[in-house]
Amino acid sequence: MLRPLSSPAPLAPVPASWGWLKRTTRLVCQPRLLPLSGLEALAPASRHAWRALDDDPQFLWRRQLPLPGWHMLEVRLDHDGASAAVKLYFDTGDGFDEAHSLYLALRAGRVSKRLCYIPPTLRAIRFDPLESAGEFSVEHLRLVWLTPGFAHERLAQRLTNLHPDWLQTPRQQLIGALKQRASERGVAWRELALAQYEATFARTCPSASYRAWLDRHPTPAAAEIAARLAAFTWRPTISVLLPTHDTEPAYLKRCLDSVLAQSYPHWQLCIADDASRDPQVMQTLSRYAAAEARIALVQREHNGHICAASNSALALAQGEFVALLDHDDELARDALFHIAEALQRQPDADVLYSDEDKIDERGERFDPHFKPAWNPDLLLGQNYLSHLSVFRTARVRALGGFRLGLEGSQDHDLALRCTRGLSAGRIVHVPQVLYHWRAVGTSTAGAAAAKTYTGAAGLRAVREHLALETPAVRVEAGRFPNTYRVHWPLPQPAPLVSLLVPTRDRVEILEPCVRALLEHTDYPNLELLILDNDSRDPATLDFFAAIAADPRVRVLRCPGPFNYSALNNIGAARARGALLALVNNDIEPMHPEWLTEMVTHACRPEIGCVGAKLYYPNGTIQHAGVVLGVGGVAGHAHKYFSGHQPGYFSRLHLAQNYSAVTAACLVVRREIFTAVGGLDAAHLAVAFNDVDFCLRVRDAGYRNLWTPFAELYHHESISRGSDDTQAKRARAASEAQYMRRRWGASLFTDPAYHPHLTLTHEDFSLR
Repeated sequence: MLRPLSSPAPLAPVPASWGWLKRTTRLVCQPRLLPLSGLEALAPASRHAWRALDDDPQFLWRRQLPLPGWHMLEVRLDHDGASAAVKLYFDTGDGFDEAHSLYLALRAGRVSKRLCYIPPTLRAIRFDPLESAGEFSVEHLRLVWLTPGFAHERLAQRLTNLHPDWLQTPRQQLIGALKQRASERGVAWRELALAQYEATFARTCPSASYRAWLDRHPTPAAAEIAARLAAFTWRPTISVLLPTHDTEPAYLKRCLDSVLAQSYPHWQLCIADDASRDPQVMQTLSRYAAAEARIALVQREHNGHICAASNSALALAQGEFVALLDHDDELARDALFHIAEALQRQPDADVLYSDEDKIDERGERFDPHFKPAWNPDLLLGQNYLSHLSVFRTARVRALGGFRLGLEGSQDHDLALRCTRGLSAGRIVHVPQVLYHWRAVGTSTAGAAAAKTYTGAAGLRAVREHLALETPAVRVEAGRFPNTYRVHWPLPQPAPLVSLLVPTRDRVEILEPCVRALLEHTDYPNLELLILDNDSRDPATLDFFAAIAADPRVRVLRCPGPFNYSALNNIGAARARGALLALVNNDIEPMHPEWLTEMVTHACRPEIGCVGAKLYYPNGTIQHAGVVLGVGGVAGHAHKYFSGHQPGYFSRLHLAQNYSAVTAACLVVRREIFTAVGGLDAAHLAVAFNDVDFCLRVRDAGYRNLWTPFAELYHHESISRGSDDTQAKRARAASEAQYMRRRWGASLFTDPAYHPHLTLTHEDFSLR
């Protein structure tokens, strides 16, 4: 089962005999903070002590400065924002600058830590507590001096867990390997080590400025684009479909100019004006069409709304592909170039789509949406493909173009119809922000609720799409605008499901779990197998005897060292059900239909493993799908989010495909479990066996799925305990190393995630 990487061990306390050293050499340096700028002290009765007035509040670090050498920076803030990050600046003689700074994204309610090296030339320190305006209090802030040996150990731990260059390197060999590489490059080894250590930290928290991220990811120079374009062996024409109606003239010009500015020259702009009442619209369009031969323009006599206008634009298209553009949005300069470049690699693609962001009235870009690769179940829950969406023209025409009556969600309907029956290889995600969606007061981007008809149209599109093959399916509106929930039918009769629950003693944990599973599950056909791994506690054995009286329950004796994989493999071999449910002994259902929801998905022929939405007892998220690469192997999506938050673009409330889900609560058909060989008991006795299993299921041709509509509490690993001994930590490290050897680069190219999102945290931060 998926386990998070071990938390860093606490710093060893300074022995009492070192008191003289602490007094004279400042082993622990705690500052008095002097406000410099952008700060306002709040009244004593306020919840917080300070208010940041802008995005650059600054304190001067007063008191004694820390010793030269290795230190651990420790920070905890109480703040009113969704997230926060701090920076520490070091003046070594030339003032404060970015080259001598540390960045640390904070975790809510926790002390966040990171290594740093203090040079002997240090003169002053500046502490910047937030990256945006808001209220806060500094709960904990200090620099703790470390012995070089301890610092090197922590450095090796992080790099071998998180840096792609060192994932295969044994921890004890890391420092030597770093020194050798530094010698080969002619640099100081500590300089290289700190640079690579820095690379393992998320540089942008979710609320931080998107502008800062854009500065670190500049658009390629025109000369580079021209050189890449010259190497193309195929230059397909892309017809941009642009329906217009009473567009704000300034926005219309920006839209048109964004097409004219394309670095890829083989385009056609097909404009269909839908009987605009504002004469400026046609005057503008006519002027542009007269000046550019690649623009085709038609004016409709009667307003027919967006589907009819889009079909009029489609009739003008001469290109092999059509791209959809709204009349007040903008294309990135290299948008069509990146589409054409993707077609060089996959010339048989029929559907392509890109990432997007939003643009406000001032032209400021914000709210980027970095999307997963082809994710069929996510597309049923929301139209994540648009924008930019590009389709093979012949396919769109063969399907009849845009369907009248689907106004508002015509692009979602087209995406569903165009992707039906296509293999995944013919649906291509271009992982670049190629489209800027105009966010104004009444636009769908600016306020989805302003156009309620879009949700109704989307609901109809999904229903009619699914009804063609599964008439019994039900679709209802989701929790957030323009999202949808699909209720798949349960086969009749309902297949037998075998719940496999490994355990050892701890009846106070097991009994509530078992009784909740039996009493608060409305699924009509189940058996529960308790896989007893050498329980000795009399109360536990008494419970086994009592609960076995229930005809749905069997207790199987499974002696030997704890091996989660082996226990479940034994249970699967003895189970009678057509479906297997792997369930931890610390799981409690939150509603009775949880298993029905999971089984309806697991019975779909194309679906492999099905995972649930798991909560900590305090209501925060423990598991909402598995993201590969996080922490060096895998981590839980949206961990520690509130269950009420939408998550990343509402994904916390949408059924979708993930590469893996946790075996703390996992349902799969027995035939699939057997076909891929079950869990790996030889190499993955405790950790990551579920990730490995899911990846083998995926490689066998099935889609793994996570549903937010099966909700359970999970007291994570409370019965087994944490990895708090040297033997357990060695086992965890060995299993992580095995996963990296077994799966290699695929751990860092998760199709359900995005390469621009962090692998350091589990919150969809930008890298």
